Amino acid sequence: MDCTVLAARTRLAGLLVVFALAGCGSGRTGSSAPQPAPDRAGTAAARVMEVPAMVAFDRAVANGTRVESGAPGPGYWQQWADYRLEAELNPVSKRLTGTSAIRYHNRSPDTLATVYIHLLHNIFAPSSRRNTNVPWAVEGYELSRVAAQGAALGTGAGAGPGYEVDGTIMRIRLPRPLVPGGTADLEFAYRIRIPPDGAPRGGQDGEVYYISYWYPQMAVYDDVNGWQTDQYYGNAEFYMGYGNYDVALTVPAGWLVTSTGTLTNAAEVLSEQTRARLDSARTAGEVVRVVGENDRGAGKATARGGDGKLTWRFRAENVRDVAWGTSKDYLWDATHAVVGDADGDGSTDTTRVDAFWRPKMRSSHWDQAARYGRHSVEFLSEYLWPYPYPHMTAVDGPTSCGGMEYPMMTCIGGQWDTLNMYEVVVHEIAHMWHPMQVGSDEKRFAWMDEGFAQFTQSQAMPDFFKGYDDEAANRQPYINLAIAGGEVELMRHGDRFPNYNAYGTASYYKTATVLVALRGVLGRDTFERAFREYGRRWQYKHPTPYDFFNTVEDVAGRDLSWFWRTWFFETWKLDQAIDTVAAAGDSLEVVVANRGRAPMPVHLVVTRSEGEPQRVEIPVSVWFSGAKRTAVRIAREPAIKMIEIDPGREFPDIDRGNGMWPR
Repeated sequence: MDCTVLAARTRLAGLLVVFALAGCGSGRTGSSAPQPAPDRAGTAAARVMEVPAMVAFDRAVANGTRVESGAPGPGYWQQWADYRLEAELNPVSKRLTGTSAIRYHNRSPDTLATVYIHLLHNIFAPSSRRNTNVPWAVEGYELSRVAAQGAALGTGAGAGPGYEVDGTIMRIRLPRPLVPGGTADLEFAYRIRIPPDGAPRGGQDGEVYYISYWYPQMAVYDDVNGWQTDQYYGNAEFYMGYGNYDVALTVPAGWLVTSTGTLTNAAEVLSEQTRARLDSARTAGEVVRVVGENDRGAGKATARGGDGKLTWRFRAENVRDVAWGTSKDYLWDATHAVVGDADGDGSTDTTRVDAFWRPKMRSSHWDQAARYGRHSVEFLSEYLWPYPYPHMTAVDGPTSCGGMEYPMMTCIGGQWDTLNMYEVVVHEIAHMWHPMQVGSDEKRFAWMDEGFAQFTQSQAMPDFFKGYDDEAANRQPYINLAIAGGEVELMRHGDRFPNYNAYGTASYYKTATVLVALRGVLGRDTFERAFREYGRRWQYKHPTPYDFFNTVEDVAGRDLSWFWRTWFFETWKLDQAIDTVAAAGDSLEVVVANRGRAPMPVHLVVTRSEGEPQRVEIPVSVWFSGAKRTAVRIAREPAIKMIEIDPGREFPDIDRGNGMWPR
């Protein structure tokens, strides 16, 4: 499939303008984020109302895999994979030796002659391209076997069966075409070296190992773009399909292991004392120290292991990835969180909350991490929908982990104060909903994952730290960059931002701020219904931005084209001002100016010497004709003390000083 062409669509006027898609990557299948529509002089209404649209998305609607209301269509499909992974970690050589067997299910209507695999660890290969700091880049995958459909494959280009590796992407030419409804078995044997601290999103520091992106993983083949085979350069994150995983991890006896999934052989690897304490955490009101400082080691925390090793087995179902952490130094805290009715049987469910950490990290409040995790899971289960997984675990990792999310787990590195430690815990746990359950393409639309997590984090923060305004903390970095002229539109591929500040501000802070503004437009109840409905429709599926836009409009019953165009496709700034206030008989005429380019409704609040504040609403439509000023009349009595635009700070106005009268 060639680079997708974009069409700009106006719902009101039916205007259709076609734009060529800029910057398609490497000639590979797939369409990148839509680009902003250009301005056209003399067409103010069209300029405001147009929403660029992807032809590929419209084609999916025409094919019945998606519907214009924002839901999956009657013909929606997505691929599936069953993984069987085995790996052994050698802490002396810092190497992992692994085998991987994948049964790939073709649920699409297409016959596939080739399949694509992500070899994400190849970011550390010397020949790979990167757009982030990777201080160690000497070794990627060392493949000793690649097989498909029972046949061993060789490397190299050609027409017959075989495979090629380009950076972090492997292309496999199958011995036999994979027909709709069929399966293909793939096998790999390999070695990788665990990178040192400083490598992105994992690695080891000699004490703790966080093993991420450590196995060959199926690329996503979806109904909109086909194969998504963008390279992993380090900055933009991931788009992953769902599957089931059976995992066997061999480490030295005495080392604790935590992984995505459920531990299925606890009796073989954990001591009786550890199992008893872990069991008590399911009902205890306080955090349980499952493994304390004096409990570590073989024969205490774990079984002894006949050959000095233990194999830990995990089973994970309907997840998009598996990661794991291990160390001989870990302490283990556990508690449980009440999540609501996760399985739909009418009863309240719980999940286990764990923290694995080193004693020396107590100064970063790791002794509170399980408590922070419990609050985060419980709050977000109520605000969004019940947490569905068997555990949620925070893992003390190398500093370069920062805060990074994986199914049922987060790796957190570095030093933190109380507020920031809770903040990173709740932010990463928010990712268990977006994108772990609502499986968006983070690489092309980072705001659908980071921005949504940042927003939901901001709902939890003031519940834990009473009175803390995390929404204001998000708003200011966006406003600062907007004023400086350095921001970039949200609808941009994560690897195509000019710098990390532009990427981070757009993906995290601006998106969270825009969602607050959307809540201000719709009202809290309608917004939250729409936000949850989007998640319900797309749980364990692959939504695009247009599915989000359309779901919100469907729930709200409103055309919000102007909002999406303004805040997602452009970098227009909002600057609403009280221009003049003048007597007009027994009234005051208040002239409100729109000094920026962003059209938004005006929330005007009049405070008088007595009585409740008066709220005057000016609809967004007053700006659609290109007008820059509009007037409203208000009664002069009772005496007016203040007139202010948006005192609730719902909208990201860049100049609050000109929105008050008197000044």
